[in-house]
Formats: sequence, structure tokens, C-alpha cells
Amino acid sequence: MEEKKIKISKKGEDGYRYASIRIKENLLNRIDEIAGITNRSRNELINILLESSIECVEIAEK
Repeated sequence: MEEKKIKISKKGEDGYRYASIRIKENLLNRIDEIAGITNRSRNELINILLESSIECVEIAEK
């Protein structure tokens, strides 16, 4: 019988990094509401929102 191997990658090697942020309570409540409606985790939803809005950023010169 052939021995099956289980591959386990080291945590953090999936392209994601941890970040701790402060966020207004009303915004977090809205995120949680949307996460519940869409059946997604808070983390997944925040990543979706950040990815979709990062291209809209325009840096204003002084």
C-alpha cells in the first residue's frame, strides 16, 4: 500500500499577513451586518472591500 503524504504549509506563507487596525464601531457593525447577509467572514469581507477600493485611491499633491 502506498503511503499518503499530507502537505502542511507554514502559517503565513499563503501571501497573507496579519494587520491590527482600529475601526469605528458603526463601520464595524455595518461590516458585520454585510458579512452575515453574504455568509462571509469579517476577514474575507474586509479583504474584498479593500481589494475593490484600492484602485480608487488618488493621492492629492499639496
